[in-house]
Amino acid sequence: MEQRIDVITLAVSDLERSLGFYRDGLGLESGEIVGSDYPGDDETPAGAAAMFKLQGGLRLMLYPRTELAKDANIPLGPAQSGEFSIGHAVASRDEVDAMLARVEAAGATLTDQPHDRPWGIYSGYFRDLDGHLWEVLWSPRLEPGA
Repeated sequence: MEQRIDVITLAVSDLERSLGFYRDGLGLESGEIVGSDYPGDDETPAGAAAMFKLQGGLRLMLYPRTELAKDANIPLGPAQSGEFSIGHAVASRDEVDAMLARVEAAGATLTDQPHDRPWGIYSGYFRDLDGHLWEVLWSPRLEPGA
């Protein structure tokens, strides 16, 4: 296996609402919802998903929870989070503060105010509209996007 990740898919409860949050709250550029011409049914997953092209060729996909469960052939269970976080590195402490204020204004829930961590980073955490955990961080040793 090559050492790379190409797509991260997040299960969401409301695709349009989550698209708005990620586009307007996080500032990710997105063209559209793709795959809406595949409606699905009780057993076959629908294809509608929102796609964001990120740096380095990575894609962030938002896909309805019900459809992801059908697509992966797993039971639809309750939404869960906290098993992992997604990190977004920025270029300064001020950008950490600004990003957290922006996502909170867009409906995210801050779980930890930004502060200095003993291991040399400045960061804070939030949950998106579906509870996915994100960390916004700055470190003098970590270049954003690198």
